[in-house]
Amino acid sequence: MKENSDIIEINPNIMLGKPVIKGTRITVELILEELSAGKTHKELLEAYPNLSNEGILAALAFASKSLKGEKTYIPFNLIQDLDNLGGEKDYNLSA
Repeated sequence: MKENSDIIEINPNIMLGKPVIKGTRITVELILEELSAGKTHKELLEAYPNLSNEGILAALAFASKSLKGEKTYIPFNLIQDLDNLGGEKDYNLSA
């Protein structure tokens, strides 16, 4: 399989800089939304003829790598609990 950088590109002149399948205007976001809505790989490939199975897998890998960063996601209810304690409101909990 090709490297993600061979399949996914980020260019500010294409789809406002969202990650896309190289040579298309198909965003990683669109692929994730379609899959999370229950579409199959086959349905995506039929709906978007410029999309390949490799492109779908690259989009999933890109999303996975993007979430592996140092950013910490705090549940909203925890933020409310912290607010109720008062004090500083600096929630930068990144490592």
